[in-house]
Amino acid sequence: MSFDRVRVRIAPSPTGDPHVGTAYVALFNYVFARKHGGDFIIRIEDTDQSRYRASSEDMILRSLKWLGLSWDEGPDVGGKYGPYRQSERREIHAAHAMQLVERGLAYRCFCTAERLDKVRQEQREKGQTTGYDRHCRDLNPADGERRAAAGESFVVRLKMPLVGVTKFDDALRGTVEIDNQRLDDQVLLKSDGYPTYHLANVVDDHLMKISHVMRAEEWISSTPKHVLLYEAFGWEKPVFCHLPLLRNPDHSKISKRKNPTSLLYYERAGVLPEALLNYLGLMGWSFGDNVEIFNVEQMTSRFDLKGIHLGGPIFDQTKLNWLNNQYLQKLSDDRFVALIRDQVFAPDVLKALRPYVVERMDRLEQFVDKNSFFFNGALPYAGVPLVPQGKTAADIVAMLSELVEKLDDLYDWDFEHIKACLDAHREALGWKPKDYFMTVRLVATGRKDSPPLVESLVIIGREIVRFRLRDAMEFVKKL
Repeated sequence: MSFDRVRVRIAPSPTGDPHVGTAYVALFNYVFARKHGGDFIIRIEDTDQSRYRASSEDMILRSLKWLGLSWDEGPDVGGKYGPYRQSERREIHAAHAMQLVERGLAYRCFCTAERLDKVRQEQREKGQTTGYDRHCRDLNPADGERRAAAGESFVVRLKMPLVGVTKFDDALRGTVEIDNQRLDDQVLLKSDGYPTYHLANVVDDHLMKISHVMRAEEWISSTPKHVLLYEAFGWEKPVFCHLPLLRNPDHSKISKRKNPTSLLYYERAGVLPEALLNYLGLMGWSFGDNVEIFNVEQMTSRFDLKGIHLGGPIFDQTKLNWLNNQYLQKLSDDRFVALIRDQVFAPDVLKALRPYVVERMDRLEQFVDKNSFFFNGALPYAGVPLVPQGKTAADIVAMLSELVEKLDDLYDWDFEHIKACLDAHREALGWKPKDYFMTVRLVATGRKDSPPLVESLVIIGREIVRFRLRDAMEFVKKL
């Protein structure tokens, strides 16, 4: 390997909440770079413009800063290999795709979405593996150029080998190989001019001199495609290292339906950033000597890829809570008071609450008891009538499942947008207002006598509301 410096990156997609899995991969990349005196880079992979959200990019960067991870190059700090948003590198990607077309290693594909759907349907009916039938692979390049010049829509596909196997070495898994017959002629450049993940990933990693690609194991199946792209361009490949996936207690891939996955949730719930980093460091890696409590600097001093074990690490909330408690006990008096004051009883939250709670209080001592649900995470639902008369537990589960999906996509967390979302959902369900809004109130606050519903949801916050909806859903399933 001829790379003269360790350079690693994470490349999150700004399409939703900052994921705990992103923090996990970021930590291992960060520690590896610091261990070897190298560079840690953030690149935003925003090529999927249909799902892109500028607010999501901001949340990702802010959450990583909250954790205490810093980067040497990125969209906010710049660097010599920028720009660091893939959407700002479109011309670079397109030029590289056309290089492969000119060399006969890729081709323009003019197949319409309707034709591709028909091909897949016919393949399914015949019991065949679905995939592109390479209809345009042998199209005369001159004809392709003429049709493109005439304005006909096309994508660029890589000519994948039809026989043999593609191999690559993984730093944790040894040699991995895949039968080339399983590989589709992958799209490199989409009809809108944006690159696919595969093209942008390889081109940018090469141009940014990335020496080690450390990412989650779910990308193993994509790596042969990347290897073939490196070979098509004649570039040196980086070292590949696929980290074991975080998993739920049932060993399924960690997901927001079974475990809170948003970093915003853990910040809002009062998990200390140093505790969360410590916990993520325990995911798939062993410090040694039966040590479980360590900081990032200590992890860096002991870090070795050989310490990573491939059994899927279980993301256990109970273990995280225990570890967070160890850190809480070590807080100084001043920091403890500051965190309670600034994070739990934040002045902006108290100011927002005042107009809705003061009329329900005779004395200040009543504040915490009457309004504790604004500051709690999980609520005790035992004895709370979550299933209204005339409805079944299955009705409530279905209703909450739909609502949480809608709120997952609601990034404008304010009165107007929340009210519109609830009203539209209720009307679509055909529920009576009393049944619908009381159910939401009980799930969100745990009580009937709370301040106005929508105003309460705004103050409780998006992360905790969504967590409670899913928590209540699991509670009702057991009724």
